[in-house]
Amino acid sequence: MKMILQRLLLGVLLTALGGTGAMAAEEELVVYSGRKDQFIKPVIEQFTAKTGIKVVLHSASSTALLNKLRIEGERTDADLFISNDAGNLQTGSKLGLFQPVSAEIAAVIPANLRAKDNTWLGLSARARVLVVNENASDIDFVESVFDLADPRLKDRLAITNSSNESFIAGVTVYMLSEGREKTRQWLQGMKTNADNTVFAKHSKIVKAVAEGRKDVGLVNHYYIYRHLAKHPDAPLRIIMPDQGETGMGVAWNVAGIAMTRHTPDRAAAEKLIRFLVSPQGQAEFAGANSEYPTREGVSAAPEVPAAGSYHITNVPMAALGEHRIETLDLLDSVGMP
Repeated sequence: MKMILQRLLLGVLLTALGGTGAMAAEEELVVYSGRKDQFIKPVIEQFTAKTGIKVVLHSASSTALLNKLRIEGERTDADLFISNDAGNLQTGSKLGLFQPVSAEIAAVIPANLRAKDNTWLGLSARARVLVVNENASDIDFVESVFDLADPRLKDRLAITNSSNESFIAGVTVYMLSEGREKTRQWLQGMKTNADNTVFAKHSKIVKAVAEGRKDVGLVNHYYIYRHLAKHPDAPLRIIMPDQGETGMGVAWNVAGIAMTRHTPDRAAAEKLIRFLVSPQGQAEFAGANSEYPTREGVSAAPEVPAAGSYHITNVPMAALGEHRIETLDLLDSVGMP
């Protein structure tokens, strides 16, 4: 609240002095960011260089920042909220923490990659894929994420703990695509195959598969490319699961941005959003982590499969938040570690 008052008083003073140029130079935005600084700072620095608007990043987990925003209410200093998970973004929208961006800005992002009311926009997308050790035997039968429940993968499977946001989002997509019962049976089979041994991070899954300690893992695609950038000879193969005429397609999730309900500077906040959905902003934001730009016509990093080269599930990103509680209940019923 103190920061908000300081910013408003500064604006009044500069306006009274006729200092419109100084006003632009002194403008400041506060962003609650659930994205690692290394993946957001470069594009923020480009924005500041272009507009003169300073951006202060408060970084933490998306869930923690969303709770902070909810508790602070109208006292918050935050102008914008960035999350790596559509589920968190949609939850914030349902709680009334955000306000819609202009239709003109939102229109450049496909409808299935943003909130129905434009209270948040997806900025980059990631794919849930399978990473396989090339030297593993009896692995060619794996073509679908549901094959991970096959008994032949007992003690050979690597998954994250079920509190991982990407794991929760993926389960939501599979549940909506294939039904609750099939997904429940799949979770039970994976739990058995993993033997209650789960990984805290996707990077550790990729490392375990590369070293032959596990044969197959379920991860976000960019973790594989990070590993290969450091270890180009690692015996890793990527499977884009659930393809073909009957396949449900690869599950996507998005990182995105929302404008807070109580920002005192909507105009500046929308300037940042407009920049992040521009071709320049999209290339930088998504490219920093080998993700997919959500704006059509902007290419992904050259090392990743082109977005149009594989089938993606027909689940809108807003559904990841709308069905989050249902997913958590399913995970609890199975007792996923």
